[in-house]
Amino acid sequence: MAKLLEVRNLTTQFFTSAGTVQAVDEISFDIDEGETVAVVGESGCGKSVSALSILRLIPWPPGKIVAGTIHFLEQDLLALSDQEIRKIRGRQISMVFQEPMTSLNPVLTIGLQLTETMMHHLGLSAEKAHQRAAELLTMVGISEPERRLSQFPHHLSGGMRQRVMIALALSCEPKLIIADEPTTALDVTIQAQILELMKDLTKQLGVALIVITHNLGVVARYADRVNVMYAGKMIEMGRARQIYHDPRHPYTLGLLASVPRMDQPRGNRLVPIEGQPPDLTRLDNGCAFRPRCRFAADRCANEFPALDIVDDGHSAACWRVDEIGDLRTAS
Repeated sequence: MAKLLEVRNLTTQFFTSAGTVQAVDEISFDIDEGETVAVVGESGCGKSVSALSILRLIPWPPGKIVAGTIHFLEQDLLALSDQEIRKIRGRQISMVFQEPMTSLNPVLTIGLQLTETMMHHLGLSAEKAHQRAAELLTMVGISEPERRLSQFPHHLSGGMRQRVMIALALSCEPKLIIADEPTTALDVTIQAQILELMKDLTKQLGVALIVITHNLGVVARYADRVNVMYAGKMIEMGRARQIYHDPRHPYTLGLLASVPRMDQPRGNRLVPIEGQPPDLTRLDNGCAFRPRCRFAADRCANEFPALDIVDDGHSAACWRVDEIGDLRTAS
């Protein structure tokens, strides 16, 4: 499968009065055409900043991409002018933001927000764009599309607004969609419907999808591959089955242990990850997870391990990666 997106050593920092925030710290990953990749981790680990960096939406000041490369369809996005990157956003790379009520313009109708995008990027006439907008609403499961096009965002439920955001993301037939916490503030049933919809449509249309979430359980059945982030770094990467059945980083173990699972005996206790994420302005040379890690060794305080290959397509950044399976069983 051809490479669609290649990110190498991406580093994004925020310069604040409290110090320099290492929001994204030398991360590297690939996205293949048509695949779904989940990026998981606690709030503040750098998931959303990495997505905004791909689209060059980091606000300056205080944020800045200070190092790395981002190649999309063999084009270096960081080398493009502002005018050139605007042609990529929405047209070839789309984004579904966390909260649709704040992402949709409250004073414009749903129809105007959909048609404006297509008229700008695809050069469609107003009539053709309106027809396409109605088709998109039908595609994402919204009934009475003609009526909905004349309504405003506050007329719709949270689930319907998120469906509109997905329709917007698909409107210009992009190659890649980035969904940042697409199920935030939705109930469990609607969450499953939205994720199922996104998975079905991306497969049907051949669109690659990056799903950003803090919940490993949400992506268990939807992702082809999973990237786990902690304190601005990628600490484990692999196919979904490898991450769920053979996790090799203590943080990934902690995330999995804190999520209810249907394949575990009823009544099993959920084990929280003790402690708090680190202050990203005060990171040292060691592993940032060590204060919360039950497997920490002396070496963890002095050096941060590189991503080490565990198996084909599976890697983890832990000094004890080779023995973590045995340690997990023993504990």
